[in-house]
Amino acid sequence: MLSNVLLSFLLLTVTSVQALWPIPDSVSTGNSTLWIGDVLLVTYNGQKIPWVRGYIPARFTSKEIVKGGVSRVATNILDKSLVPWKLYPRLQLEKTEPGLWKPKTYISYLEIVQTQPDTAKTYKPLDGEVDESYNLTVAANGKARISAVSSTGVLRGLETFSQLFYKHSQGPIYTTLAPVRISDAPVFEHRGVLLDVSRNYLPVENIYRTIDAMEWNKMNRLHIHATDSQSWPLEIPSLPELHQKGAYAHGMTYNPVTVAAIQTYAIQRGIEVIFEIDTPGHFGVAALSHPELVTGWGASPWSSYCAEPPCGQLRLNESKVDPFLDKLMADILPRVAPYSSYFHTGGDEVNFNEYNLDPSVGTNDSAVIVPLLQKFIDKHHARVRKAGLTPMVWEEIPASYNVTIGKDVVVQSWLGDEAIKSLTAQGHKVISSNYNYWYLDCGRGQWLNFEEGESFEENYPFKDWCDPYKNWRLIYTYDPRAGLSDDEAKLVLGGEVGAWAETIDQANLDTILWPRASAAGEVLWSGRFDSSGENRTQLDAAPRLAEFRERLLARGVGAEAVQMTYCTQGMDGNTCLFA
Repeated sequence: MLSNVLLSFLLLTVTSVQALWPIPDSVSTGNSTLWIGDVLLVTYNGQKIPWVRGYIPARFTSKEIVKGGVSRVATNILDKSLVPWKLYPRLQLEKTEPGLWKPKTYISYLEIVQTQPDTAKTYKPLDGEVDESYNLTVAANGKARISAVSSTGVLRGLETFSQLFYKHSQGPIYTTLAPVRISDAPVFEHRGVLLDVSRNYLPVENIYRTIDAMEWNKMNRLHIHATDSQSWPLEIPSLPELHQKGAYAHGMTYNPVTVAAIQTYAIQRGIEVIFEIDTPGHFGVAALSHPELVTGWGASPWSSYCAEPPCGQLRLNESKVDPFLDKLMADILPRVAPYSSYFHTGGDEVNFNEYNLDPSVGTNDSAVIVPLLQKFIDKHHARVRKAGLTPMVWEEIPASYNVTIGKDVVVQSWLGDEAIKSLTAQGHKVISSNYNYWYLDCGRGQWLNFEEGESFEENYPFKDWCDPYKNWRLIYTYDPRAGLSDDEAKLVLGGEVGAWAETIDQANLDTILWPRASAAGEVLWSGRFDSSGENRTQLDAAPRLAEFRERLLARGVGAEAVQMTYCTQGMDGNTCLFA
């Protein structure tokens, strides 16, 4: 029989370095125990900063950003750490925890060094303009150090630091991994989540909670699909009738103060918000206030004119559209530009049949419509550029409609690997949201209703259009640069998981996103291959993701289970290996 000392040692080594999420580029750890508490000296470039809870940065400066990050990490370590009973073998927690009666060495000093000054671009970068790398060391004597080029890199290092710690069943906080040495940097520049707040309204606290979870996953882009044919929740003060008639209900809107607050909250966490007002398609609800601008509103049968009800697109040859868009963009873009370098103009699923109903067009002939689309995009992107922003579009604009776009435009692809191959071969910068892997709403059944009879029989058992469900294992297999040449791969800036909200609202948002979005987060931060070129496997990822899910729960995010506890106890991916 193993001695108690040896057994304890073996069990302690179960929760090894591999528990970090996303996995750093280079890691080494030991097995010494350190404790951490309310007293900790923290310095930033030689200046003391407080180790306190609840600090909110007062402005966008490097020191303020770092002070906010330190405060959040203090809260997460001291108040929201997990007791790791699900990670140790059955009933072994108390036998493996460090003894409270033994002499303790505490983390006494956290030195933070930023090696280069931030610029305005640090807080609203184009993809690749900010260095997020960091180095982290924790010595066995309780001295810790984070060094990074930017304040954003400091935030990434602080998050990794927070994941080293656990809560003792009797309360104190400890790590058993000292000494620690980590060097880390992201593989992809653009690591995002798309939230659809138009099909179902999301209260702002849900958006904040999503931003928090993104920071913990080292994700850096929140794409807010702000309007669609179903509702217009985005308040435009110069055009108040849009939300007054287009919101689902009074109070279900985002006013300018809220929009600024969301962007500020995100920047404080190293995340850039990208707003999208989809055009010229997905614009139907604007017909409630501006019927003269929209074609196809109320068209029947809807399936002949749009992807889902209600239909409605901007008219392409109506003289009143340009003044309207001038006014709309002159309102929203100056409120976005201080916080972001991008604005998403949409462009997906434009149905040419709707232009049969457009009195300014009167045909679905692509020979007529494509030149009008070209003119529309040219003018619309000029508005974006005039505000100092870079346009983003969905892939149909260049790929399906053959519209020429500027070299600065970032194309969001969702139709699969062949589309990405084609787009990058043409020299377009691309982010991937491949629906076969990264659409989180898929595989959960239809949201449409079916009459008894032929329609019922044809659609039974009522799968949705993008079935199957994208479980975390499938999400984790996807490499956005697979099958591309080196030159093509360089044009893939990263990716976003999509949460289209036909059946997503505040009640199930957390379980839809997490921890499945975490799987994509590791692909985008760490890459599909480790430093030796080996493919990352489920056997390695499952125990780490299970632990990270427990951290999400402890921090207030309702992430769904990765596996049953039988599989997680012992942190061995082989426990539930298919055989």
